[in-house]
Amino acid sequence: MSSSAAIAAEPVRSVAAVERTTEIDHALLWGRDIDQISAPLAVKLGFQVRPGRNPGGVANRYVRMADLSYLELFAKTRADAELDPGMQADQASLRGGPGARTFGLRSSILDQVHGLVRQQGFAPTPIFTAPLDDPDGDGPSHPPRWRLFAFAPQPLSSNLFFIDYARLRATPTRVWDTRIAPQHPNGAQELSGLWLLSADAHADRKQFERMGLTGATRVRLPQIAAHGYCVPVGRKRVFALQPDGPGAAADALRSGGPQMLGISIGVADIDLAQQRVERGYETELIRYRGALGDAFVAPTQADLGLLIEFHDSARTPAACGVAAG
Repeated sequence: MSSSAAIAAEPVRSVAAVERTTEIDHALLWGRDIDQISAPLAVKLGFQVRPGRNPGGVANRYVRMADLSYLELFAKTRADAELDPGMQADQASLRGGPGARTFGLRSSILDQVHGLVRQQGFAPTPIFTAPLDDPDGDGPSHPPRWRLFAFAPQPLSSNLFFIDYARLRATPTRVWDTRIAPQHPNGAQELSGLWLLSADAHADRKQFERMGLTGATRVRLPQIAAHGYCVPVGRKRVFALQPDGPGAAADALRSGGPQMLGISIGVADIDLAQQRVERGYETELIRYRGALGDAFVAPTQADLGLLIEFHDSARTPAACGVAAG
């Protein structure tokens, strides 16, 4: 039996299977309009922003990484936009402004994880699939392009869903898109971390443990005056944070409530990325040794409603580290 088949055959009670088959997939980032959220990402930060669609009055675009993680950008294009429950929750919290409240974890054993979290006392939704007429799928006779489930109520301070994808046909257009989409002028390679901010980081850590994502270690992020836990998710990290005295985290929580305060992006050349961002924002930025290694934070909160940390992906610690002061 292959290793993947062995994992698929494990009983749903095995949290070890969850840890071995789960990765950060993407974060959902809202803007006041789709150009408002796309422009700073491309012009000031040096990302390549890829076109999306506009179903039901909600436009989307993408920032895709070489490891298949990505940012999905959203904005309403009309007042009566058709919002699913997750979008409604995001918009109620953001009050029409920019920011992020939702993220997805990719699991190759989605059905088993669905059963596990239900056994653990969570309330997962049914598993939803891409529609039969999905314009980006292979057609109604093939497996749906994606399958996912969320939670009602949500178990964390930010909104979570689990997702998996079908293997699509390698058409010439898809092959070219796969080559072109991850080529970012700033050298971005991966969405490597999510910063979840709440008043109770311990509560989020305990919920991750119940889902099978164990091994959290204490961490401090002095650059935003926050402390909490680094939760390993595959090769990546989710930071469950709360304010550590006055500072950026306390200000954000006071003004916006629980939220995704920031994301971490691994880059191939940290010096090149810093030069591009400093030129884009016309300001000098401070380099520091953070939980993911050599890093700097871009001043993106006014533009995007969250912070973006860039770090050297080649020197990322193998395990959750403690940021130096």
